Amino acid sequence: MAEIIYPTVEKIIEYNFLALELIRVRKADKSEVLSKSKIIDAIRKCEETNGDVYDKAVVLLRELIRQHPFASGNRRTAFIVIKDFILTNAHKFGVKDDPNSARVMQGIRENHYSHDEMKEWLKHGKIREFTRQ
Repeated sequence: MAEIIYPTVEKIIEYNFLALELIRVRKADKSEVLSKSKIIDAIRKCEETNGDVYDKAVVLLRELIRQHPFASGNRRTAFIVIKDFILTNAHKFGVKDDPNSARVMQGIRENHYSHDEMKEWLKHGKIREFTRQ
């Protein structure tokens, strides 16, 4: 089995900057790290997760979104980081670059999806619609 390549703190911070430059939602968006330790913790949890690249990607995605380590663009950054993580590790990224993915990311933030649902989404792009109850 090939060794898994994990993102670095610096790479994740760089992706936050790029996400905000490329996908500006609000004028007030700014690339600012609120907590480097939360990024480190997200990477550590990913590394410690048993399972395949997709299991690890689910944990990293969930942690980056919920830990909110940046002032702006946490979900956008998490999406880019996860796509890069999966592709870097020579696996297929099944999610289309589609604005509807933003709703899924919101659902992840609000704990709407199970681990298995998120894994299926990353592998095949299929997930149930996010609606608030």
